[in-house]
Amino acid sequence: MTSLAKDFSDGVKLIQEIMSETSLGRYNKKPFLRVQKAENASKALQFIRDRGVKLTNIGPEDIVDGNLKLILGMIWTLILRFTIAGITEEGLSAKDGLLLWCQRKTTPYPEVDVQNFKSSWSDGLAFCALIHRHRPELIDFDALDKSDIRGNTALAFKVAEESLDIPRLLEVSDICDVEVPDERSVMTYVAEFFHKFSSEDKAETGARRVEKFAEVMQSIMVTRNDFEKRMAALLDALSTQRQGWEAAERPSSYPDAISQLSQFADYKKTSKRTWVRERQELAQLYSNIQTKLRTYSLRSWEPEEGLRLEDLETSWAELMTAEVTRSRVINARIREIKEELRKRLAQLAQSFIERIQRVEQAIGSLGGPLQDQKQALVKLSAELPDLRNILTHDIAAANQACVEAKVDENDYTVLTYDDLEFELEIAEEGMRKKIAFVDNQMVSSAHTNITPAKLEEFESTFKHFDKDGTNTLSVYEMHSALASLGIVYPDEEVEAIYSQLESQFGALTYEAWLALLVEITKDDVSSGDQLREAFRDVGGDKGYVTQQDLKFANLSPDAVRFLSEAMPSVDASEGSTISGFDCEWKRQNSRH
Repeated sequence: MTSLAKDFSDGVKLIQEIMSETSLGRYNKKPFLRVQKAENASKALQFIRDRGVKLTNIGPEDIVDGNLKLILGMIWTLILRFTIAGITEEGLSAKDGLLLWCQRKTTPYPEVDVQNFKSSWSDGLAFCALIHRHRPELIDFDALDKSDIRGNTALAFKVAEESLDIPRLLEVSDICDVEVPDERSVMTYVAEFFHKFSSEDKAETGARRVEKFAEVMQSIMVTRNDFEKRMAALLDALSTQRQGWEAAERPSSYPDAISQLSQFADYKKTSKRTWVRERQELAQLYSNIQTKLRTYSLRSWEPEEGLRLEDLETSWAELMTAEVTRSRVINARIREIKEELRKRLAQLAQSFIERIQRVEQAIGSLGGPLQDQKQALVKLSAELPDLRNILTHDIAAANQACVEAKVDENDYTVLTYDDLEFELEIAEEGMRKKIAFVDNQMVSSAHTNITPAKLEEFESTFKHFDKDGTNTLSVYEMHSALASLGIVYPDEEVEAIYSQLESQFGALTYEAWLALLVEITKDDVSSGDQLREAFRDVGGDKGYVTQQDLKFANLSPDAVRFLSEAMPSVDASEGSTISGFDCEWKRQNSRH
């Protein structure tokens, strides 16, 4: 092609250009006549119109006559229809779509601002940016001299032609030596870049799609494997838990039951909550997998048999049933253990109190010689340490078990540990007192020269000051006891007496106490003469005593009352005008 006006005039090259991929049938390949040339041109124009291209004011004769203006218009229409019209970018087509594509591709380059297909390309940087954006190895954009307009434009045209097979449709002068570059020429040339790079973009897009598809498939496969793996682990954990509960032994004691109850509560706060969350996440994971499969129109998928959501729901329902059963077993066993503890404590308490009662009854029924009573008491007292041991061990352990089990009420007995301890203390105290009483009676029976009243007074005084019930007195207790009888010694003499008795008797027992008082009071009841002398001392020289004399003598009210009733009154014939009592009164078989 050397001249558009001449080279298209016979219609042959026009047909060859537009029919590169389509046959128009027969035409004059070597026309000589004008009519032949017109037929070729007409056939070409009709083909163009049949393709939907609107041609205005051009006919076969304009082609044959070489009307350059109309020919150029036709060529631009063809370019616009077959080269530019197919360009689309983000919903825009043709010129607007091509301009938007250029703007989007050159956005990373601050020196380039594509606003049109005229002045925006006059410095050559826009062409260089398009090439660098797609093939950065062909142009080092950062190294360009941005002020070298012609150099940059020439570089872009050269690289496009030699490395990208983009025909050189423009010259440097068409861009740099004109005030405003021709818009249609620039659009036509830029469209070549679009078609070149868009094909590469399609390949890249295809590669990205393939890569994305691979990623999606890999993600789905990984997710599916993860689902089945986690599902298997969860089902196994649920099964293991159920089997563990089925194999668990019934609690043998309250601490064991509480331990199992604590473990059950811990399970509900830890393992079960973890499984509840995992169950929910597996359901979401399954839903996500199905959504992805539908989104990418992939083949449907279901987990392996036994690893499906319905299998999980079945296993979960079984776990819930086993959980309820486990809770009931533990709670029922706790109630059973509490009932057993109540019965155990009641049985021990009843047996204990019956033994104490038998001991007390045996003590109360004692009779016969004092020596026999003493032997019986010794034998009975041997049971008390055994009872104390039962109380502090068996009963204490049973009571502590009830306390630990929070058993506050017991319908099988009203006896508490404190009640039993009190009963035992009373029995032990009664045993000590009874033994002491028998011992004292045995000692008292050996001192027949002391009146029973005195013996009773000495014994009651001893018991009063025997605060701890040990049947012995300390030195301070002995001092106080003597003082209560009107017998007062200096402190050092009391201590000497106590030491002497302690060395003789081992301790100040009742026997030692009685021996001390016998020694102290032996002159008080030595003979009848001495007793008559004592009455005379109380009554003075009257030969009789009055009730007032007895009171002034500091006798006890009981003694005064007894003597007033027992002693005969003074005879009135003797001239006595005062009521008195005969001190010389004698009665057969009675003692003064």
